[in-house]
Amino acid sequence: MGKAQTKEERDALFAEAPVPKALAKLAVPTIISQLINLIYNIADTFFVGRTGNPYMIAAVSLSFSLFLFNLPLSGLFGVGGGSYIARLIGLQDYERVKKTSAFSFYGSLAISFLYSLTVALFMTPILTLLGASPDTMLFSKQYVWVVVVIGNLPTVLSATLAHMLRNVGYSKQASFGLSAGGILNMILDPLFMFVFLPDGYQVLGAAIATTISNLAALVYFIVIVKKTKKETGLSLALSDCKLEKSDCAEVFKIGIPSALTTLLLDFSNMFMVASMAAYGDLQLAALGIVTKIERLSNSVCIGIALGMLPLIGFNYSRKNYKRLRAFINAATIAGLVWSMVSIVFYQLLAGDLVGVFISSKGDAAAVATTITLGITMLRIRCLNGPFTLMNFISTNGFQGMGDGRLALLQVIIRQVVFFFSLLWLLNRLFGIWGLVAAYPISELCSGVTSYILLLLKLKKVKAQFALPDNN
Repeated sequence: MGKAQTKEERDALFAEAPVPKALAKLAVPTIISQLINLIYNIADTFFVGRTGNPYMIAAVSLSFSLFLFNLPLSGLFGVGGGSYIARLIGLQDYERVKKTSAFSFYGSLAISFLYSLTVALFMTPILTLLGASPDTMLFSKQYVWVVVVIGNLPTVLSATLAHMLRNVGYSKQASFGLSAGGILNMILDPLFMFVFLPDGYQVLGAAIATTISNLAALVYFIVIVKKTKKETGLSLALSDCKLEKSDCAEVFKIGIPSALTTLLLDFSNMFMVASMAAYGDLQLAALGIVTKIERLSNSVCIGIALGMLPLIGFNYSRKNYKRLRAFINAATIAGLVWSMVSIVFYQLLAGDLVGVFISSKGDAAAVATTITLGITMLRIRCLNGPFTLMNFISTNGFQGMGDGRLALLQVIIRQVVFFFSLLWLLNRLFGIWGLVAAYPISELCSGVTSYILLLLKLKKVKAQFALPDNN
């Protein structure tokens, strides 16, 4: 779990340690947790794939769209509150850190409950809208009831607390909690799917394993926050959650664009899933496999960007432009190198990677078709890597500097201007392969645009911070 660090040690890391060392200190644990969480997220697809039943795989892929709504829910208060907390630490204002953390925790609790209630009331029409067929509807409902309706609250609260711990310099603890939950899920998946429940209930078993794992992670995070509250300043006391309007505005200024980013990404994913479902269940199963595989590259880039965020927020509040810019440069270089290596990896091993996720013991023709489709899809979609990295760096850069306006503008450019429009247009013009190619093309356009916006923001900040000790 890592030894608790003092406020002085944390401040020295943020303000004085060599840039590569400080970035690695926060980014490496985050990357590890991202990768383990990736593994546990794809564990359901992997173990369901052992059944050789493409309809179960399609159901999990379809249902995962609703599970992904946890990201914007936790981002609203986790990213919004966490970003503000990082800036407050730079100002040494621990009273507002305490109130902001409590407000963010209970805000996440309330909004996750409302989402669970909504899905429970309108599950059938939602799944139908997503493209569930008679062959996948029952499996989809099993997964959604347990993971989304019942398990949504611990999932959202765990992510919110992880964001806040990371932004006060406790990246190891945040990463350990998420990783431990992921490892537990991988252990429980085969037990519930193939031992405890009868054949035909593998999807339900996977859902139960996921929910238990997320609940365990939440318990861990609550214990850590309570044990380290003197060092972190974080609070879960209901009496501390009253914030001034100006502080609430700071949370939502970043939280709303963050939530909209992932929300629109989820809508985009749902739109893509529904569009792909129109081509058939095997095409949907192939897409579901590919979207899980390509998250390997994206998870590392997300970890780098998330590790950078508190360092940006801290140095922005202290008006240290040189160090702020150095962290952005270091994160960009590291992410681009990884992205290029990932493209080569996916191109060379596409067949092996897709084949891992579906057993050959099922319908041989259906399995062969799914694998063939998946190989081509993966080789096309993996080209997004460097440009998705640019989006991640820009997003976390804007959030760290507290610029909600640019964060919101980037959301609109990335998801509305480019992704939705290209997804619709290329699908109409080129069918299934236009649908697949829409993602890397839109990421290219939005990634370059967002990074230009980031460079313009940095130019403005440099002029703003032109002080004797920082020029």
